[in-house]
Amino acid sequence: MQNRIITALADRLQPSIALGKSRLETLCLLIVGAIGARTVNLGHIATERGGQVKPASTYRRLQRFFQFFRLAPDWAAPILAATLGTERWTLVLDRTNWQIGRSEVNYLVLAAVTRRKRVPLLWTLLPHGGGSSTADRIALMRRYLAHFPVASIRLLLGDREFVGAEWLKFLNDNNIPFAIRLRGDLRVTDEAGHELTLHARLHRAGRSRFFDARLGAGEEAAGAPILHFAAKHIEGEWLIVCSNRPARKALEAYRKRWQIECLFAEAKTRGLNIEDTRLTDPRKLDLLMAIVALALAWAAATAASLLGSRAPARKAHGYLSRSWFRIGLDHLRHALRTEAHPPQTLCAAFKKPRVV
Repeated sequence: MQNRIITALADRLQPSIALGKSRLETLCLLIVGAIGARTVNLGHIATERGGQVKPASTYRRLQRFFQFFRLAPDWAAPILAATLGTERWTLVLDRTNWQIGRSEVNYLVLAAVTRRKRVPLLWTLLPHGGGSSTADRIALMRRYLAHFPVASIRLLLGDREFVGAEWLKFLNDNNIPFAIRLRGDLRVTDEAGHELTLHARLHRAGRSRFFDARLGAGEEAAGAPILHFAAKHIEGEWLIVCSNRPARKALEAYRKRWQIECLFAEAKTRGLNIEDTRLTDPRKLDLLMAIVALALAWAAATAASLLGSRAPARKAHGYLSRSWFRIGLDHLRHALRTEAHPPQTLCAAFKKPRVV
């Protein structure tokens, strides 16, 4: 059954990827194998293929693919966006990292989130550990805007790591709606010209938890845009969000930021175990993330197709019995081992380009 699904998937992806038949089938083998084996380890993927081909031969084929694969930057972004089934989405920016020996793999990821799906769209492999720079974030957003219009962004969400006057000014100047969480020790300048920390502003008696101000103080604040701030107390600390959109709605929407943490868990131990890789070359790691992103998007779209307008069942405590991703992943893994599902139907998540 797996070979039939690989063929069907290659047929779906062929109009969107400039690869020869053999290379395209190898790419599809990696996507299908990662789902079947629930790992990106090439040795395990090689044993998933089945048939008369020896696993050692398949393993060497996969190695050669990573060695010689060449495509344009961000080649997977239009394919991934097409699986979302909508033209507007919430964007979430965050990092995920892990260790390979003494090396650290550190991805800056821009993911799209809808009501039922969460999919990585673009990513940057940072050449160092720790946080991203303003230049890294701006470069990633410029790549996004090269592929998608600003109108596709409902809201860009980011945690406390993603702050800075230059970064927020870039978003505001490009009319990108955002809601970014802030640390309480950051200084702001209110409309009356008073400079104080966010904590001090929030603890002033009689002051609202919704207010407008410029981020920074002195000369830094002089060229900064006026932003809307909102805050609420959660588990002993302040959740403070700044936005260039109405503050109350931005604070409410910020809860969707957690979706990218769930996405990283699905790419790791709850799903495809991307940390099993031993690749350290940046070009190969970029390809690996594209393969994982396509597999994640496939599982999410499969779950949406299975459930239609219904929501997953919930347990007595209110949480989902299985996530959207897990429903799609389990269905695809079962299909790989049975003849119960037509391959073309399983691969329908990957839309063929429209003929104009």
